[in-house]
Parts: sequence; structure tokens; C-alpha cells
Amino acid sequence: MTAQKSSENTSSATSARLIEAFLEMMAVERAAAPSTLKNYGRDLERFAGFTRTRNETLETAGAEDIAAWLETLEADGLAASTAALKVSALRQFFQFLYTEGHRGDNPSAAIDRPKTKRPLPKILSATEVDALFQAASAMEGAAGTRLIAMLEILYAAGLRVSELVSLPIAAIRKGERMIIVRGKGDKERMAPLTQRAIDAVDAYIGVRNEFLPKQKASAGSSPWLFASRGKTGHLTAARFAQMLKDLAVIAGLPVARVSPHVLRHAFATHLLEGGADLRSVQQMLGHADITTTEIYTHVAQDRLRDLVFSKHPLAKKQEK
Repeated sequence: MTAQKSSENTSSATSARLIEAFLEMMAVERAAAPSTLKNYGRDLERFAGFTRTRNETLETAGAEDIAAWLETLEADGLAASTAALKVSALRQFFQFLYTEGHRGDNPSAAIDRPKTKRPLPKILSATEVDALFQAASAMEGAAGTRLIAMLEILYAAGLRVSELVSLPIAAIRKGERMIIVRGKGDKERMAPLTQRAIDAVDAYIGVRNEFLPKQKASAGSSPWLFASRGKTGHLTAARFAQMLKDLAVIAGLPVARVSPHVLRHAFATHLLEGGADLRSVQQMLGHADITTTEIYTHVAQDRLRDLVFSKHPLAKKQEK
């Protein structure tokens, strides 16, 4: 083996150890999701490979190497939003190396985050949401009762679909109008329920045993509110999303516009349109940063503007 080949192997092994240590920190200390860890690991490995083509390593690469890598990605047609995610991974990684003493600087600090224009979230109007509820109400049997309960909780509390399907049955307490939701980063928050949602859940509890695994049906020992006979023990996010698509067809709505996350968007936007303050909506959605919630104010403003332009008598007269 040549000295150069040996050096490259050593560099690759060192990079792999540093990346592994960083991902372990992200998993343990920041409770990063598996998908986030996978994406960060892939991006860092690709950047490490790029540095080797410039005779650098993760411990010696500078701001000019990061900039050159981003220019390469841009030339390949990478979207600015995707590039911004990769910059975020590099910033956290190099900050980790600096904090842990593997580097004396953080070269990513000199790199600007690619400017992106955040798309406004898709939502449904209150009329369209009502059409979904009417379609679900027309469904008979235990499946219809379960679907109504899930819709009511989702729209009343603005949950993420992962939070909804994994709700423990212990989260529902008789007479309580609030439920405890475990969200991103394993953080807990309180979410309100409307009386309609409470009534729908009560009705569902009466038929819940029909969805339990046979060996648990008599004892009712499943910990999940929306239990199922699948591997997870509860209804999956993918299955619920498909149920909504099927419901959209019955309600006469475009299937492409209906999803669990769209209902979460509708929840937030309709609250703001009704006069709710931004901070309260942030807390209900479980957003760590209020700037994430602010996107809904733009949606509400756009809808109000369109309403004025389409309904105001002076606006109509001007068009003529």
C-alpha cells in the first residue's frame, strides 16, 4: 500500500468517526429524528468525500471549501431550500467539532444561508373542512365512528399526524377538555379539545374493542387510543392519510389537496382568521420557533386580501 493510499484511508476513517460522534450527540442530546440523522449523515459523508478531492479533511477544510461544495451543488440544479438544509447540517457539525476541541474554528460561520422563499402552506376553507366532516358523518359502523373521532381531534387540536395516531389511551381522561401530546423532541404540550371532539371520542371508545388484536380485545390492554391489529399496534400515519384521500372523493374535494398536514394548516389559519393570537397558536402547534408559526399570518392575510378584491363592491366596480 502506498503512503498516499494509507493517508487517504486514515482520513476516511477519521471522518467516519467524527460524523458518527456528531450523530450520536444529535440523537442523545437533541433527540433528532431517525430521518434527520440519516440525512445529516449522508450530507456529511458527501462533503467529506468532496474535501478529499481538494486534499483537505473535515478537520482542515475552510470556508472556501464549503462555498465550493455549495457551488457544485447549485451547478447540479439543487434547490436553494435543499441547499439551506445542507448548510444547517454543516453548521451544526462544525460547531460540534469546535466545541469538542477537534478544530480551533468553525468555518461554516462565514457561510451565509442560501436565501429561500418559503412556500405558503396549502389549506382548506372552513366550508371544505365541513364537507369532510359531513362525508365522514355519513359513514356507518365502527370505522366511521373512529374516523370522525380522529378528524375531530386533528382539527380541534392541530396535531401532527404522527402525534394523532400514536396517542395513548391514557391521554383521554373523562371530563377533561385538554389532552397531553408528546411531540417532536419528545416534548409534551397541552392541546385543547372541543365538545364535539370529546363527544366523538366518547362514541369511539364504545367501539374501540373492534379494532384491538383478538388476544387483547377482551382485556382491552392496548396502550394506544387508535389501536389496530398491525405491527405498530396502532393505526399508521400512512393508513390514516389514505382514509382522508378516500373521504375527499366522497366529499367531492380534489384528492391532491387533502392530507392530515393540510388539516393542521387549516386549523392554524382558521384560528388566526378568527382572531387568535400568534403565540397561542404556536403553543398549540408545538412549534419551537414562532417564525415557523408566522407563515400562517401570511396565508390569512392573502385570504383576506382575496376576499376584499372578490367581494368588496368598490373592487367589483373598479374591475368593470
